[in-house]
Amino acid sequence: MSVRLARSAGLISIATMGSRLLGVAREVVLAAMFGASSGPAMDAYNVAFRVPNLLRDLFAEGAMTAAFVPTFTRTLNARGREAAWRLGNLVMNALIVATTVVVVLGIVLADPITRVLASGHAFQTVPGKFDLTVQLTRVMMPFLTTVAVAVAMMGMLNSLHKFFVPAFSPAMFNIATIVCAFALVPVMPYFGLPKIAGIAIGTVLGGLGQIAVQWPSLRKEGFRYQPILDFRDPALREILRLMGPGTLGLAAVQINVAVNTALASTQPEGSVSFLQYAFRLMYLPIGLFGVSIATAALPDLSKQAGETDKAPMRSTISAGLRMMLMLNVPATIGLIALAGPIVELILQRGQFQPKDTAATAAALMFYAPGLLGYSAVKIASPSFYALGDSRTPVITSVASVLFNLMLNLVLVQFLGYRGLALGTAIAALFNAVTLLVLLSRRLDGLEEPRLFSAFVKIVIASVAMGLVAHFVSDWLVTVLPGGSLQRKGIRVFGAIGVAVVVLIATARLLRIEELNDAIKSVTRRLGRR
Repeated sequence: MSVRLARSAGLISIATMGSRLLGVAREVVLAAMFGASSGPAMDAYNVAFRVPNLLRDLFAEGAMTAAFVPTFTRTLNARGREAAWRLGNLVMNALIVATTVVVVLGIVLADPITRVLASGHAFQTVPGKFDLTVQLTRVMMPFLTTVAVAVAMMGMLNSLHKFFVPAFSPAMFNIATIVCAFALVPVMPYFGLPKIAGIAIGTVLGGLGQIAVQWPSLRKEGFRYQPILDFRDPALREILRLMGPGTLGLAAVQINVAVNTALASTQPEGSVSFLQYAFRLMYLPIGLFGVSIATAALPDLSKQAGETDKAPMRSTISAGLRMMLMLNVPATIGLIALAGPIVELILQRGQFQPKDTAATAAALMFYAPGLLGYSAVKIASPSFYALGDSRTPVITSVASVLFNLMLNLVLVQFLGYRGLALGTAIAALFNAVTLLVLLSRRLDGLEEPRLFSAFVKIVIASVAMGLVAHFVSDWLVTVLPGGSLQRKGIRVFGAIGVAVVVLIATARLLRIEELNDAIKSVTRRLGRR
């Protein structure tokens, strides 16, 4: 099971890697054009995008997937593809109706929504910054409907064990934004609009692109769109029933980020953007490792949840968690060890100055420990939904949000915007540990001795890797000084390369079997090709 899970997760990771790398390219373009603290544009855009992005993340990686995939899979196995396609149409149309209502409300209420998210002096005292944020919010709200349809398509393809195209589809959002940055941003003033409005338009076009890239694959499987809607359908009602509390149950991370946005607006100019850039960089490993593993495991979990014997489900969850640890513990320590050089390489150019690099790197270091929490929640929370339990994730999510709020209110007084990143990371770990403890009780264990042994070994290997990465990076600065892109790249990738060799060697020495599973998956795939 672990090898098959590694194979599926690996395929998703390849597609997601392409999407996430394009996401990094998107941030590079935005940072170069608009900077972080050199003007109000990026702060305004990041706050304006918070509402549709919050809802996007809930649909794309949260309640929609967790509620839809198990029900669609059961319908597919029990009643065949025609019944499953009908359910897919019902869900898609219900989402269109529901999100259209939310979009209209968001456009009408953009002003008070912005006042809630950006109540700090950094927005209220800078001329035009608040009004710009309201304007951008209204432009980007339709993104929600487009991404809801795209995620319904993603769920259907994942249930059919078609992972590559849906995992790559978010890349269209990044591609559209990059294209619009060069094609629309320069001409916006001719239409009486601020330059950043071109990025807002690109956001909506990116949502449409996610639909377009998945449509051919879905049609090839036999899906045909039908404008039907029946809220009395039992399967649709089950999905909606799970989605209601499920939205809150998987919302902890994004609600916490929204809280950070509001509190960051009380900090000096650029704080919102520092946190946003850092969160994007930190989220790259989550997309590659956390979401991919959870997506690959969910169809199997959906089948196993209905069985009397819970051993297969325990095994699948344990394998997913151990693989997540093997990938995300090194990623966490690597981000902490190389935060400054990574931010400098990726973002420092154009309007993004060295002071912005230092501030963003500090936020990234404090965000990084949350990687483990975020990724574990991606596995644990859908497991409850597969078991038909949407209440437990809701309770833990609410507790996590309240805990995060208390932490942030305290930490922001001592650490400023960096305290917001640290509070979010701690709250994510709290959410994950709580869910895993409750899930272990539900399933009579999660192979804890095996998990603990793997965790200890992986931490030892990762600490060795992190120390080597830090010292090699410092050594390369003395050997290859200078600020050219080439030298920055050599320093970062040189340090990463040596660190990976140390990680693999230490993992081999400690006999960490999860590394072997990952390597076997890659070699088998390359062998077939």
